[in-house]
Amino acid sequence: MPTYPTGPRLLKGAIVAISNDSPQPRTITLQYNPETVKRSLQAQTAGGDEGQRSQIVRFIGAPVETFDLEVSIDVIDQLEKGDNNAINNGIYPQLALLETLVYPPSAQVKQNDALLASGTLEIAPLAAPLTLFVWGPNRVLPVRLNNLSISEELFDTTLNPIRATVSLNMRALSYSDLSQNTRGYNLFMVYQQGKEAMAALGISNAPNANIGVNVNRF
Repeated sequence: MPTYPTGPRLLKGAIVAISNDSPQPRTITLQYNPETVKRSLQAQTAGGDEGQRSQIVRFIGAPVETFDLEVSIDVIDQLEKGDNNAINNGIYPQLALLETLVYPPSAQVKQNDALLASGTLEIAPLAAPLTLFVWGPNRVLPVRLNNLSISEELFDTTLNPIRATVSLNMRALSYSDLSQNTRGYNLFMVYQQGKEAMAALGISNAPNANIGVNVNRF
């Protein structure tokens, strides 16, 4: 959704990719914040299954949280400013920046091919960058980009896209997925602790009020 100079200044969502071999993170600021972000949380528990008698239901890890959102990209702002990159390439650079998040770097691919050709017996899979989904100050978390779908909607005279809708499906990477000594592990821990702080604000001071039953008597 576009922002207007007369309205309140809105924070922009972003996707940030941090590679071990580059000190400079790649920050993809969303041109327009999507109007809808769909989230799903799947609990990871053991016990309480159908037909089984359990003393207690136990957590076996953090829930699996997924995000679905649609991002609109167009070239109107850049064209109004006379941006030569936009005039010559449309929004292809922005799309390419998103797309390269799911590609291993070509330089590393060629390096591994050279190692294989030289007789190296074992080549480790190429490491993906640490990818962060940034949605306001309370939600900065590591994610795995599962699916990227692009609908190119308008083109210039040389068939460069000038408007597109990008659908993103991401899965949060929790402390159940990452090693304890990694940045992603610590970021997710901060993310959950932020949820817990928000939850504390939502707890009623009188938990038995207005629910018609005193739960402490059971």
